[in-house]
Amino acid sequence: MSRRSSEAWARQADLPEPVTVEVLVPTCDRPAELAVTLSGLAGQADPAFAVVISDQAAGDPGWEHPAAAAMVRVLEAQGRRVRLLRHLPRRGLAEHRQFMLDQATADQCLFLDDDVWLEPGALQQLSRALDELGCGFVGMAPQGLSFLNDRRPEQTAVFEAWEGPVSAETIRPGNPGFDRWPLHSAANLSHLSADLELQQGQWLPYRVAWLGGCVLYRREALNSAGGFSFWTRLPAGHAGEDVLAQWQVMERYGGAGILPSGAVHLESPTTVPDRRVEAYEVLLNRGPA
Repeated sequence: MSRRSSEAWARQADLPEPVTVEVLVPTCDRPAELAVTLSGLAGQADPAFAVVISDQAAGDPGWEHPAAAAMVRVLEAQGRRVRLLRHLPRRGLAEHRQFMLDQATADQCLFLDDDVWLEPGALQQLSRALDELGCGFVGMAPQGLSFLNDRRPEQTAVFEAWEGPVSAETIRPGNPGFDRWPLHSAANLSHLSADLELQQGQWLPYRVAWLGGCVLYRREALNSAGGFSFWTRLPAGHAGEDVLAQWQVMERYGGAGILPSGAVHLESPTTVPDRRVEAYEVLLNRGPA
């Protein structure tokens, strides 16, 4: 197990070993949510990982909140490298993600939103799935557990498991693949996992339109597909940057969602209320991104 347990926290620590995954957490004005997100990471035993937190708050960074600061200390005591970065001025979501991608050196990088808690073992499941599937990314769509009693069969009807290897595909508005997007609403994946009678340790890859909140990329695949470098062609006020980046990766390497999802959405209000400018609408109408 790569995680140092409590009896070793006060011992002289060796330098952390090379990591399999770098967890990239962009954040802004969400100190309480950030603390919960970091607590989920502290619950992960393997694989070896490092954490990069990049804060764009105009005031104090979120990691200075006592709860978040405590979780940073826990991660470090466990033997995890934690880098705390300020990244200002704000130039939009895509620019922030590209900045974080530029910091990564591990073979796998997890973009984890600052309002997502991971179930213990979720990171290992994602990493194993990415290795076994050999595609460009895998992800766990965050579940809103307040919706556990809200079944939406009209949305889960589009579920389609990957049969055989995950292959490249093109997603655009108007084609059948785009119609998968409601699948990740509410607690739909939790209901599907129950209906499929998945057992602990079992996982199933499925086809997605895109994934938000918790996406593990092969770093080389994301970079070769352009990453988020399209940020220079967008206004600062935009949304959907992860959609466009994933579509570019999917067209070359394919991508998959993982069922069951061990990612939980904290259901805090969005920090991006203005979604009038969608990255793919702007850039796909102007030629290749």
